[in-house]
Amino acid sequence: MNQPTQSCPDAATTLFNLPDYRIVTAVTNGDGIRVVTIASDFPPGCPGCGMISTRVHSRRRQRVRDILVAGLVSVWWAKRRFFCDEPACTRKTFAESTPQVPRFARSTARLKDTLKDAVVSSGRAASEVAAAFGVSWWLVNTVVVAAALALPSVDLLTPARLGIDEHRYRSVRWFKDQQSGKWSRFEPWMSTIVDVDSGQVLGIVNGRDSHGVGAWLKSRPAAWLAGIETVGIDPSAAFRKALREHLPDAAVSVDHFHLVLLANDMLTGVRQRVAREQHGRRGLKTDKAWAHRRLLLRGYDTLSDAGKKRLDDVFATDDPTQELAAAWGVKEALRLMLSSSNPASVQERKEFFERQVKSAAMMETDRLLTTVTKWWPEIQTLLDTRVTTAKVEAANTMIKNIKRIARGFRNPTNYQSRILLRSAARTVA
Repeated sequence: MNQPTQSCPDAATTLFNLPDYRIVTAVTNGDGIRVVTIASDFPPGCPGCGMISTRVHSRRRQRVRDILVAGLVSVWWAKRRFFCDEPACTRKTFAESTPQVPRFARSTARLKDTLKDAVVSSGRAASEVAAAFGVSWWLVNTVVVAAALALPSVDLLTPARLGIDEHRYRSVRWFKDQQSGKWSRFEPWMSTIVDVDSGQVLGIVNGRDSHGVGAWLKSRPAAWLAGIETVGIDPSAAFRKALREHLPDAAVSVDHFHLVLLANDMLTGVRQRVAREQHGRRGLKTDKAWAHRRLLLRGYDTLSDAGKKRLDDVFATDDPTQELAAAWGVKEALRLMLSSSNPASVQERKEFFERQVKSAAMMETDRLLTTVTKWWPEIQTLLDTRVTTAKVEAANTMIKNIKRIARGFRNPTNYQSRILLRSAARTVA
């Protein structure tokens, strides 16, 4: 068996660098594990009356979890219990404690800070951090949840513009009714509320209906709600309903990307219908319209000369009814209207868009016009303020990365804590 080796206590104290502690012994046992015994230099004050004591009642050894110091280290605290000599104090004895290891703690504060930074700032999975530091998953998760609870209250912030969008919390699940035997689909959605100026996630609520967002807004102070000027959303009637109820004075802006997406979906629907009517089947790679289907969705102003030539070839050879060209013209007219930065030209471009829809005379384009008309006040707010949900989409991308690293979440509290902490850390950085 190897003989234990001992280092110089003063040098070991400097290297170990645990505030308010000094190294008593540092040895390597027969199994090759370094065992460090520490003693406290922190003034022993009674937790009841605060009086500093000098009389030792008893001593004992306590195992303390700490950070890795050139590898795994087994740390033992030579802990003392003191007499309280204050006659008026009801406590007769007390155990010493320090800022690094408070009362009832078994881990150092610097270990908890390191675990939190490893999960939040570095983006590592809690299970991987626990394995690396030789601690339990429960300790890592407790540290993360406690840090989230210590975040400044949302009510203390003063956002002027918000963004709201939904994301899927977990995968789609199916449940069978025991009586009827029918299966029902359940999609666990959550909605993200973000400050669009700073990009910080302010809240995460269950569902993507008006109840979750409405309840979150209802719990905010009246002064906080009065400071909200504009809210960006996708074309969601549920979100708009919650905002009209709880933020009646705030302007609502509908997101530019989602409007263009509706136009692209309309164009795709027309292309698929024309292919079925013309060929009696779905599109194939031998069809020009199908082969260049992504080219149809591109903005005309972003195409190269070769791309514009291929687009003209699609309309000339694979669009006998000219319906595809008409739908493409409606899509481009919508893009032109949304790109307007001059209020005087908005009405002119809106009329041009309506003329394009009337000329197309198709069910798909008429449906798009109905949606635009229904959301026109929100579109006008978009054109005036340019408030979008881009920061919310960025937050949702961050959330997806967190879910991939953690391989899914089952506990909503852990899920929300990780997101709020990560977002706060990125905002500060």
